[in-house]
Amino acid sequence: MALMKKPERGASPKRPDKERILVVEDEEDIQELIRYNLAREGYRVTLAASGEDGLKAALRERPDLVILDLMLPGMDGLEVCRRLKADPPTRGVPVIMVTAKGEEADVVIGLELGADDYLTKPFSPKILMARIRTVIRRREQQGADHGDEPIRRGDILIHPGRREVLLAGSRVALDLTFTEFNILRLLAARPGWVFTRSQIVDAVRGQDCHVTERSVDVHVVGLRRKLGAQGDLIETVRGVGYRFREE
Repeated sequence: MALMKKPERGASPKRPDKERILVVEDEEDIQELIRYNLAREGYRVTLAASGEDGLKAALRERPDLVILDLMLPGMDGLEVCRRLKADPPTRGVPVIMVTAKGEEADVVIGLELGADDYLTKPFSPKILMARIRTVIRRREQQGADHGDEPIRRGDILIHPGRREVLLAGSRVALDLTFTEFNILRLLAARPGWVFTRSQIVDAVRGQDCHVTERSVDVHVVGLRRKLGAQGDLIETVRGVGYRFREE
């Protein structure tokens, strides 16, 4: 798998600490290779060898990003991703999936659960580092672009900082996935503006994320359903994409 010589365990150049990354991987060689390359780039690293340990570490450490193998002993990676995205303390943590299966169905399920990107084994450590930088940079850019100011559109109130959506003043937040929330925030921030499926993918995931345009349609269907009567505010522009209806 590796395109570089495996380092001696524990050997890694010291650099200023950056984001904390949780690596959930049961294969020791791959775990160590990822750990070494993260450490040499200055990232702080937490390791877990099972899905259960990964969830505990995520709640304990509150990482800035999770690298998650899908094929794990006991609880598999998809279930780990599902629980991370369902739990408010970890819902907003970016997830990069790693899979040896190369099966599109698993990838689509993971992306629909809210994962940000994926890599198929074997992969280059350089590609992994590039993906990590892209996801972290995109998260920072989203915060800069949208800010934390609430967005109100009709009976919909969006709190970007809390990643919370309320309907008609209800105190019960909608249970949106990570991707559904990002799509809603993107469209609602510019009502009347038509976004193509490709632009939506670029904005909520990043240009180098492997996701089909059909996946965007699936997310929009789920988002409309959860918005109930307000779902028709998201309009389909045939042959182009989607827009949020102007008031």
